[in-house]
Order: sequence, then C-alpha cells, then structure tokens
Amino acid sequence: MLCYMPGVAFVPALLVSWSSAAFIISYVIAVLAGHVEPLVPYISDTGTKPPESGIFGFMINISALLGVITMYIRYLLIEKQNESSHFVRSSCNMFSLCIGLMGCIGMGIVATFQELSVPSVHDIGALVAFGSGVVYITLQSIISYKSCPQWNTYFVCHIRMAISVISCIAFIPMIVFASQISMTKIHWMPGEK
Repeated sequence: MLCYMPGVAFVPALLVSWSSAAFIISYVIAVLAGHVEPLVPYISDTGTKPPESGIFGFMINISALLGVITMYIRYLLIEKQNESSHFVRSSCNMFSLCIGLMGCIGMGIVATFQELSVPSVHDIGALVAFGSGVVYITLQSIISYKSCPQWNTYFVCHIRMAISVISCIAFIPMIVFASQISMTKIHWMPGEK
C-alpha cells in the first residue's frame, strides 16, 4: 500500500516547504516591485499583479496538489491502521478526506482567480479553503484521539487539537472582518474607510 512505501513521509514536508516558498517568493517579488507595502500584507495581495501573480498561482496550485496527495496518504494510513484496531468508522475517515479535498479545491480557486480580477470567486475559494481546512484538521484531531494509544501518543493528539482550536478561533474573526469589507483594494489612502 502507498502509505507504507518507504519515503512517502517526504510528501507532507514537501507540502510545507513548497507552500512556504510560494508565499515568501511572491511576497518578496511584490514588495520589490512596489505592489504591496512590506508590513504584513494579505497573502492574496502578494499574488495579485504580474509577475508575482503567475508565480503565486502556479506555486499554490502545486501546493493544492501536494495537499491532495498528503490527505490521501493520511486516509490510506488510517484505513490500514483501522483494519486491526477498528478505532474509527470508515465513513468518518472518508468524510474527513472529502472535506480536505474541498479545501484543496478552494486553494486552487484562490490561486487561479486573483483577488482584484474576480474578487467574489476569489473570496468564495478562500472561504472554502480555510473553512474546510479548519473542519479537516479538527476531524483529524478527533481521529487521532480515537487511535490512542496504539497509533498516536497523547502528546501528538494534544498538539493537533491545539492547532485545531487556534484555527477555529482565527477563522471567526476572519469571517467577521471579511464581511465588513465592501471593496477590495491594495493601496488605501489615509482618508478612505
């Protein structure tokens, strides 16, 4: 089975490294080109104008693909562990995979439809990506607890749950503040609301 093949553990590390590089490279190019202010711009702002928009879109789409591969490997791993332990229903594992795949589709939408070109589609993609991501990591945290102590340590479960809680807490203000924005714009003047 794929999840027991040697070397498959590099995929999640590649996902994190590639995604980080996507954000950093597009940020550096956007700042050097004068397209964004250097102090904490929105991620989407750093991928709005060429040339960084092409790099951002390409790299985030690769990240979405790596996310799909990572989630599928996790799904297979849980299925294999579940054969002997029966700690979670297979349908729960499948549901978690489907939610994760929705998040990856949302990432692809964010990467493909730039913030200023098609803001409503971009925003829907971001909502799907972040919302599905929060639900996915919460479900994975619950599955991890159910697999203790045979397949996970409680320390790992607590770390996963802490990340889930922080993500849930961060998601709420994101929705609240995003709903208050009536116009998408990169450069704001001091007198504008």
